[in-house]
Amino acid sequence: MNEFWAGVQEAGLTPETREALRKRYRMRGQKAIEAVESGRVKKYHDFFVVQGRSEEYIVEDDFCTCKDFTYRGRCCWHILAARIAALTGRYTPVNAWYLDIMGRNR
Repeated sequence: MNEFWAGVQEAGLTPETREALRKRYRMRGQKAIEAVESGRVKKYHDFFVVQGRSEEYIVEDDFCTCKDFTYRGRCCWHILAARIAALTGRYTPVNAWYLDIMGRNR
C-alpha cells in the first residue's frame, strides 16, 4: 500500500483526507467520499458492492463491473469508494455471499 492510502487508513475520513482525495481524484474522489459517507458501500463475503445512481456495482481489488471501468480500464469512483471503505471500516457488512443473493433474485 502506498503512502497516500496508508495515510487514509491511519487518519480516516478527516477534512484533510477528504481534501486530498478530491485533489488527487477530482470528481471521482468526491463521488467516492459521498458513497462511503451515505452508506452505499457493502461488504459481502466475496465482494464489495457499491450502489451507484441506478445499479449496484461489484468491486474486487482494482476491478469494477461499471461501464466507466469497462470502457476506460482505469480506476472508477466505485473502486475508490470500496478502497476508502475497506481502509476506514466505513461499510455495511453483509453476512452473505453476493453471488448467492443474486442467484436467488433471478
